[in-house]
Amino acid sequence: MNSIWPQLPALQIVIPLLGAVLVAFLRRGSLAFLVTLAVSWLMPFISAALLWQTMTTGPISYHLGGWPPPIGIEYRIDVLGGFVLLLVSGVSAFMIPFARQSVEREIHPSKHAWFYCMYLLCFTGLLGITVTGDAFNAFVFLEISSLATYTMIALGHDRRALLAAFQYLIIGTIGATFYVIGVGFLYLITGTLNLADLATRLIPAAVENPPAVYAALAFITVGISLKLALFPLHTWLPNAYAYAPSFVTVFLSATATKVAIYLLVRYFFSVFGVAIDFRALPVTEIMIALSLAAMFIASIVAVYETNVKRMLAYSSVAQIGYITLGIGLANQAGLTGGLTHLFNHAIMKAALFLAIGAVVYRIGSCKLDDLSGIGRKMPFTMIAFAIAGFGLIGTPGTAGFISKWYLALGALDHGWWFLVALIVVSSMIAVVYVGRVLEVVWFRPTGPNLKDAKDPPFLMMMPIIAFAVATVYFGFDTRLTAGISETVAKTLIGGMR
Repeated sequence: MNSIWPQLPALQIVIPLLGAVLVAFLRRGSLAFLVTLAVSWLMPFISAALLWQTMTTGPISYHLGGWPPPIGIEYRIDVLGGFVLLLVSGVSAFMIPFARQSVEREIHPSKHAWFYCMYLLCFTGLLGITVTGDAFNAFVFLEISSLATYTMIALGHDRRALLAAFQYLIIGTIGATFYVIGVGFLYLITGTLNLADLATRLIPAAVENPPAVYAALAFITVGISLKLALFPLHTWLPNAYAYAPSFVTVFLSATATKVAIYLLVRYFFSVFGVAIDFRALPVTEIMIALSLAAMFIASIVAVYETNVKRMLAYSSVAQIGYITLGIGLANQAGLTGGLTHLFNHAIMKAALFLAIGAVVYRIGSCKLDDLSGIGRKMPFTMIAFAIAGFGLIGTPGTAGFISKWYLALGALDHGWWFLVALIVVSSMIAVVYVGRVLEVVWFRPTGPNLKDAKDPPFLMMMPIIAFAVATVYFGFDTRLTAGISETVAKTLIGGMR
């Protein structure tokens, strides 16, 4: 055990990567699922061990190939990285049992093994982005996860899934290009790609050549913002979520955008924030303005959507706005709220998309008109949906309330009462679109297309219940969410100029 412990950062990446290779050689979807299940269930234990180690002994530095940084590639994990690793691996482990029957229903049997291969590759890429301490290595992992994502979306049975995948491919490629151009600027300025070394070398570079540093900041910000679907760079997300297989939608909404946000936070506070004074630039003002636009415009669009998956997709754009609002506030309370919502939104949106995935599994549709009275046919599924929906609104007693409370405190630290009011008003819009769904599923007569509808099988139902329970649990016990987020925020804000 003592010999394995130092290798945990590498095992976090190697195990799912080897799992993907093994699954690629399997012809039977059932065997591929078992391998995927085993890998997914193992990852949270490694992530938890890494998080515990960072909280007790400090950041972990793992050198690849025997070359010390900054010459060699470094895997570097601090409390923030461990927190995101636990989120990605934990959420994936809980949702993976849902995949078995959902994938069998929505994807052709000949493609099941390849689907699980792509899932594990995407999983590897997301974990790799979080683990790596190298700017270019982050780009490599970003592309691994993105290419696998395009494939998974394209496997949707709706022909529009191909168009959604192609649209995401084009926009994702533009985002990756912007990111790598920004990294190129940083390398030309500093001569290093190691993120920790970059922060140190940028300090004199920001004095000697500030336009180049600002250009790098702009390119990297836009590139990552395309990946995380920051308004108005979100156009790929609604179609990708709406037409992808249900399990893909759940996985992407709970993990992919969260890892991209992590990467943005890492650059803003651990790299650029150390070298330049953000307060002298309009970065925070732009971030707050775009976040507010997302919170209101995307929520209003969600109100008028008749496809529930698209409605929840636009809701995701709005909820990402709350997370980036915390980043834009750039104070301890605001950043705590943003990071807490990064975790809370993952579990709430997982519950919502899983519930709708169960509906698609039973009736083959997620159009609002087809869901009339389905709450009486699928009561446990729709109760879980309601609980997670109340979390999105920010109802007291749910995880969403904790996030918005800290965001409000962050706004008050700046003396911005108007921003607190805007947070409340935008939450009221969520009442409308969540309320629309609840009114249709609980208070309308049962439609004739629902005579055979019922709650999904046990393996599909358990993740839905688990995430719904987590939505309530983390509304009361905030040690893992707000507690760690506050510790991280204090460190990041303290390291800024």
